[in-house]
Amino acid sequence: MKNLILAVIIFAACNLYAAEPLVKTGIEVLRSDNFKVLEGKKVGLVSNASGVDSRLNSTVDILFEAPNVNLVALYGPEHGVRGNVEGGEKIDTYTDEYTQLPVYSLYGNTRKPTAEMLEPVDVVVYDIQDIGCRSYTFISTMGLVMEAAAENDKEVIILDRPNPLGGLLMEGNLVEEGYFSFISQFEIPYVYGLTCGELALYLNGQGMLKDGIKCNLKVISMEGWKRDMIFEETGLPWVPTSPHIPHKDAPFFYVISGIVGELRDALSIGVGYTIPFETFATGWIDGKKLADKMNGYGLDGMIFRPIYYRPYYFFGEGEDLHGVQVHLIEPKKADLMVTQFYFLQAVHELYPDKDLFGEASRGQRRAVNKALGTDRVIEKFTENYKVEDIVPILNEDLEGFKERAAKYYLYW
Repeated sequence: MKNLILAVIIFAACNLYAAEPLVKTGIEVLRSDNFKVLEGKKVGLVSNASGVDSRLNSTVDILFEAPNVNLVALYGPEHGVRGNVEGGEKIDTYTDEYTQLPVYSLYGNTRKPTAEMLEPVDVVVYDIQDIGCRSYTFISTMGLVMEAAAENDKEVIILDRPNPLGGLLMEGNLVEEGYFSFISQFEIPYVYGLTCGELALYLNGQGMLKDGIKCNLKVISMEGWKRDMIFEETGLPWVPTSPHIPHKDAPFFYVISGIVGELRDALSIGVGYTIPFETFATGWIDGKKLADKMNGYGLDGMIFRPIYYRPYYFFGEGEDLHGVQVHLIEPKKADLMVTQFYFLQAVHELYPDKDLFGEASRGQRRAVNKALGTDRVIEKFTENYKVEDIVPILNEDLEGFKERAAKYYLYW
């Protein structure tokens, strides 16, 4: 009996130890140093629901409750400071219910903080979990905050967090002139392989902010993070970064399907169902034939299975859709971005008379190019609907970017 009790105690202790995160995020490193870099300063915070410590305490509340931190203002990106606003919905300035601090909206009529918004603060702290993909708007907010801080002589402190895709994966072309937007704000690849802190250093160091301006920037680095770590390996809890990024693998799926997902009048990628970004489906696709075709391409790290579902909202609401669900078996081996183009190739081979681009609106076709940061990819692809034709465009700038980015690595 004693041996059994001892075994249970050892098992529980091992599980407790295993549950401890391997990585300390920037907010926890800042706290362990008793917030010294913030002492004597009026602090503004850019954050949202994903800004938490390993015990899921909000960075907003951590800084507000710290006796030696004078938190005076909050700044809300897309989805708001507490994550209570739907994606794409504009936000007005309001008062945070718990802290009673003003929340200045950075996702409404103003996306770049004004001089008036920054007037109350000496330093702006940024703490948001990113997903490692250029078209996700939080890094655009970060860059605009850096620009505004530089123009108004304010310090910027980035509390670093893991790149959920890891720090080795880089995919896609750089943004070209005429295609810069809030979902392609900077001349970086679609998948850029940097933490938000490293990206901030890159933007600052490479003179990529407006007119080459540079801000007074400090990054509070993580402890324990390695470049080959995907989020699952950090031991940290995942908080949905937005309503359709509900779990730790969702950033992978966002890259897999998010670009063609802009054709929202033509197909479903699972948004509106229980598995956002994990499917390719319409009312007229044969799921079995599509799965066989996609699996026949031999794409590393993933398997496709037929799926049939009825969305609760968005494209196909209340209708029976057919297609495939993507299953990531070995995420680190997968080429993510091109998967959606293999889907388009498969549809063209199976249904040559169908045109998903034609079924979508002109605005949605433009949105695809905005997400891609160029019109060259779609223009070349639609000549023959062959992935091999666009790979040179997607890869043409990657080596140069990798060399430049390596100068700003904080982790190895």
